[in-house]
Amino acid sequence: MNFVEGEVLYIDKPLGWTSFDAVKRLRGELTRRTGIRKLKVGHAGTLDPLATGVMLVCTGRATKRIDQLQAGVKEYVATMALGATTPSFDLETKIDATYPTEHITRELVENALRQFVGEIQQVPPAYSACKVDGQRAYHAARKGREVELKPKTLVIDQIELLEFSPESITVRVVCSKGTYIRALARDIGRALGSGAHLTALRRTRVGDVDIADCLTMPQAEELIRTVEIQLPPAETEA
Repeated sequence: MNFVEGEVLYIDKPLGWTSFDAVKRLRGELTRRTGIRKLKVGHAGTLDPLATGVMLVCTGRATKRIDQLQAGVKEYVATMALGATTPSFDLETKIDATYPTEHITRELVENALRQFVGEIQQVPPAYSACKVDGQRAYHAARKGREVELKPKTLVIDQIELLEFSPESITVRVVCSKGTYIRALARDIGRALGSGAHLTALRRTRVGDVDIADCLTMPQAEELIRTVEIQLPPAETEA
């Protein structure tokens, strides 16, 4: 493999890791193996620490493809708790309000999900990396300050209900770049006349890359340590 000319590693990001954690770990392995101190390593599409699944890690000149790669259609499997909300719309923050769920039926959920298929307007979460006045929104949100974000136009190609109970649903979502599944949970809760927040998220596809194509972090590290590596004769960094 030629990590200077550029490779794209398909990684299954572990639970609890930031995307930067994964990149930092792999960059360290690559530096030790190649001796190149400034090898470029980046990822195409951030995953929250509480999410797992497909993450594309680019090295060397392949980092120029990041924008193209992260523009691909994404697929997620998401579990949402019904009847309660949190400020971050997921488990990062504690429940701040509860709502009735007795009226929620499978039919009501399926009808509500149809509202989100196609081109939609979505307001990003305050606990997000979106910028407001030059600052990341989550910095203000974590300090308890109110954050006002403008809605963005997104496309959701498919939403499929996989599991249902009046307290929890699991859905498969196929969507465009920039979709916040946490915000989708918030909006689905409102459409059900209740509340909702995300309790588990797994990204199962990015473009043509399926979760079945991905390496675990230990497998990726082992690959870097053992694979035959090609280096340009006079090149020391990329």
